[in-house]
Amino acid sequence: MTAVEEKPARLISGPGMLLVWLYGVMVVGAVSRSAVQIATDFDKAPLAYALSALAGLVYGFITYSLVRGGEMARRAAFVCCGAELLGVLTVGTWTLADPSAFPDATVWSDYGMGYLFIPVLLPLSAMYWLRKARSQQGG
Repeated sequence: MTAVEEKPARLISGPGMLLVWLYGVMVVGAVSRSAVQIATDFDKAPLAYALSALAGLVYGFITYSLVRGGEMARRAAFVCCGAELLGVLTVGTWTLADPSAFPDATVWSDYGMGYLFIPVLLPLSAMYWLRKARSQQGG
């Protein structure tokens, strides 16, 4: 007899589905933007373009974790959202304090102003949802 594998708890019900959609859009935006910038003008602003690529990878991992579901994925997504928020706050403050360090904008520049502040609001919303999802799963 084989043990029946338990299905991971869903994280994409209700508001979780909106988070997946928004993170998916951010993946496409950040990755495509950084790919074009790295391929065409990397010498112009290597730090900014590398940070945009990093943001795209973080968004991709969070999207994957939300879709995957389960407690381990929820924890991983929560930690990544915390790291994302730290990145947005750090880069956002850095771009305001020393604009010369960023000859071109990143996804997280000015706290995500170029993306309607979604980069700073999204991890806060996701962390709230992931915390709520944990309490609903009884953990």
